[in-house]
Amino acid sequence: MFERPLPQLIVTVLTGAFGGVVFYLLGLPAAWLSGAMVFVALATLAGIRTSMPDPVRDALFFLIGISMGAGVRPDVVERIAEWPFSMAMLVVVVVLVTLAGYLVLHYGARWSRETAYFGAIPGALSYVIALASERGADLPRIASSQSLRLFVLVAILPFAVVTTNGEVGEGGIVLAHSTLREIAFGLPLCLAASFAAVRLKIPGGWMTGAFFMSAGLNASGALTLVLPQFVVLPCFVMMGAMIGCRFAAMTFRQFVAVLGASLAAFSAAFLMSIAGALLVSTLAGIPFGQALLAYAPGGLEVMTLLAFMLDLDPAFVAAHQIVRFTAMVLLLPFVTGLVLGRR
Repeated sequence: MFERPLPQLIVTVLTGAFGGVVFYLLGLPAAWLSGAMVFVALATLAGIRTSMPDPVRDALFFLIGISMGAGVRPDVVERIAEWPFSMAMLVVVVVLVTLAGYLVLHYGARWSRETAYFGAIPGALSYVIALASERGADLPRIASSQSLRLFVLVAILPFAVVTTNGEVGEGGIVLAHSTLREIAFGLPLCLAASFAAVRLKIPGGWMTGAFFMSAGLNASGALTLVLPQFVVLPCFVMMGAMIGCRFAAMTFRQFVAVLGASLAAFSAAFLMSIAGALLVSTLAGIPFGQALLAYAPGGLEVMTLLAFMLDLDPAFVAAHQIVRFTAMVLLLPFVTGLVLGRR
């Protein structure tokens, strides 16, 4: 049943839309994203075939990048002077997050050194899996740990941010409007930026290129580039559904087997993120929820999207997540050799 990609995609999107509606009616934060994620994940673990083809994913990232760029206002530039300190703290937080997760997985759950190390690394799942496969690590455990971390982050972060920042208006969606001329001018520029980012192998290229082009246009005041809500809301649903699809790589039994260890490791790592966010929030005057999203051990696209949806500064979050991801890609082979030894 549902063996072909198109029927699988339709089932995935419909399941995600239903979850988004349920969470929206319940009044939950970031309802369209988190509701779709939860319902698609449950369906996937139940054995229903779900999928999000790469071309659809890339188009989704492109549109989300444009939408998030609409949240960057001219006053964002005025806060750039605050970022060097928070960037320096990012290095400390990444090290502590990885160390905390490793200690729990290796010494608490008795995972092997290799499996615990790669399972504790915050984000960059595809790259981590590529490195882990050369070390003989337990790939299903690593994928389960990484997927569960992202799942829990998307599920609980909206509540944490709303609790600390107050109510979120209209799901964080910018209420300005673009003219047809502005959209006709802005979309090709964003598409060109995304193509360039992909060719340059910039992390999350489709989203990153569109985001920074859209952000630059909006921040400069040259034009207002805001996608209509009937385009933005389905993007939220499909992003949540895409996260839920990641659970297709494991069986329900595998999921239960690593659940306890993964949750314990996540809790230890997340406490390090909270501590770093509290310090930066106190010393630099940055909203706690914004700092928490910047330091959270989750994916670039998802954390930046949550910042946009929760009416925080997506440029701040995206910049920190991009620096984290890029540094990991550049340094992980060297650090892995130091920690695990050369093969």
